[in-house]
Amino acid sequence: MAINKSHSGEDVDKKCIFCLIANDQDEEAEILKKDEELVCFKDIEPAAPHHYLVVPRKHITSCLSLHRGHTGLVERMAEMGKAVLRDQGITDMKDIQLGFHQAPYISVEHLHLHVLAPTTKIIWDQRNMFKPAFVTEECLRKHLKDKAPPLKYCLTDCFSCLRATSSQGGLSEKQTSQRRI
Repeated sequence: MAINKSHSGEDVDKKCIFCLIANDQDEEAEILKKDEELVCFKDIEPAAPHHYLVVPRKHITSCLSLHRGHTGLVERMAEMGKAVLRDQGITDMKDIQLGFHQAPYISVEHLHLHVLAPTTKIIWDQRNMFKPAFVTEECLRKHLKDKAPPLKYCLTDCFSCLRATSSQGGLSEKQTSQRRI
């Protein structure tokens, strides 16, 4: 991985498409909102009427790369995602989903928050894409704050969070307690 510094001094992987998008080096991405730290753009394969990605400008590989000091980053990513939804006319914040995929379900190895709305209209054949190894933003923040065990061992709790926050259901209690990554 070739890490370089962007114009803002952040670490950028020149081979990472999300680094290029986040640092204004990709002309095709549809940027919806950006600040000094984060960029939000439309997902190129939307699973819902509103499907956006929020990425940090600095290259961070995945949730497994995060530590307690990143709690604020995750919070700011969620805040930007919700702000974009409001800008797009979404008012029912109970019918949204914010979360991160985990390996091996990561399509681009650059931390990215999926912002989906409404969850009741997630495309049927893509619903399962947001269940295996998917951790909600809320569960990830709790994990980072509480200094929980390594993330790969706490995903079972995240399925409970996902089930509680999504109208799509989730794994049964038995499946949830048996699930190990």
